[in-house]
Amino acid sequence: MTGRRWVIGLGLVALAGCAAPRMGPGPQGEPGPQTEGPRFINPGTPSGVDGFTHAVKTGFTIYVGGEVGLDSTGRIAGPDLTAQARQAFANLTWTLRIAGAEPEDVVELTVYVVNLKPADVAVIRQAGAAYFPQRNPPTGMIVGVQSLPLDGLLIAIDAHAQQRSLFRPRN
Repeated sequence: MTGRRWVIGLGLVALAGCAAPRMGPGPQGEPGPQTEGPRFINPGTPSGVDGFTHAVKTGFTIYVGGEVGLDSTGRIAGPDLTAQARQAFANLTWTLRIAGAEPEDVVELTVYVVNLKPADVAVIRQAGAAYFPQRNPPTGMIVGVQSLPLDGLLIAIDAHAQQRSLFRPRN
């Protein structure tokens, strides 16, 4: 009988280990299980504005802010909006991929342009077309601003993305 009790005891311990965690305060008042905190994402390149995080991921939501037209060496990608817009969208894509998402996961996009003119909208749409799906692009807005934190920058992009799954199929 002792062997049988031992096996039953092990079975109960295994079942207890598989049980769902208790919610709410524990016996000493400590909080119950917590969701994972925010993950701060900085690609490790000087392609952003100093003092800010490139992105923050909480759960399946990714908030990307201030992706600008700086290349990986920290230089402005070019003197015109076209070159800077391409670089800013490339930086956005890189940051999203580090966070586990793709440009098609972006649900909201805000583009800030220095001294915005109506013709600039076409330039931005053309640069973004290489990254976002033609059908069902993200919601968004293009906002004209007086300046950006670094002299010479013409564009900055903020995005919110909703990661679709933890794992992506291999291509």
